Amino acid sequence: MKAIKVTAFQESANYKVPISHDFRESYPLPPYSTIIGMVHYLCDFKEYHPMKISIQGSYGSTTSDLYTEYEFKNGMKFEPKCHQLNVNGLGVSRGVAQVQLMIDVRLVLHIIPADQTEVDNIYNCLKCPREYPSIGRREDLAVFENVEIVEVSQHRLNSDLYSGEYVNGIQQGKRSNWAAYIPTKTLKKADYSLSDSHGLALDMGTQYRLNKVYSLVKTRKNRPAERRWDKKTVTYIEFKIWEGADVEADNQGDIVFAV
Repeated sequence: MKAIKVTAFQESANYKVPISHDFRESYPLPPYSTIIGMVHYLCDFKEYHPMKISIQGSYGSTTSDLYTEYEFKNGMKFEPKCHQLNVNGLGVSRGVAQVQLMIDVRLVLHIIPADQTEVDNIYNCLKCPREYPSIGRREDLAVFENVEIVEVSQHRLNSDLYSGEYVNGIQQGKRSNWAAYIPTKTLKKADYSLSDSHGLALDMGTQYRLNKVYSLVKTRKNRPAERRWDKKTVTYIEFKIWEGADVEADNQGDIVFAV
């Protein structure tokens, strides 16, 4: 099957953890919903187009920054002693909060549309985006260093594969501090290991339940529909796959963990 492969760089970014508020924490790599949203926006899709996504990459360090936060309660009238802003008679509070930033992020993304006839359209929209792309917040600009169409197929490893290496030596070299979101059920296969030279146990890594797509569900009359997310359980980790394992990879040697 064909996929659109995007190699991207971000100087800094925040991929917000939904339950973080006072300190806006970030995932180490963008979740599936963020990439799907970016693709749909740049392609000007008006409804969901089913697709699988593979996300891997690295970051150099993390830091924190300040940002202006606005808070309001629906229908609350403006009161000079409580609010900083008067918006058409409604009160809005303005304050300062902290946000976690991932620094020097490098990403390799595989986008596999369920309808393979959409490959060329998505490729063209990402290759020549209608505006400067961002991943995460609006201000988290992304440099698309390379966008291309690749073939994804099954490969049998002829040697052990460590994260950041290329399948069967198609390309030489190893990326530094490279990790991926791997479906947790995949890690239970005998061919996979989370062990390294320090003998880390199989339960190492960080498990996340990442948002992918949502559906609108009406729960009460006269109330807006609520978003119900389809969540994917994945493990974020540097990995090792044993010789002889069957894996999915593109024709350039990059492994693909499509969800």
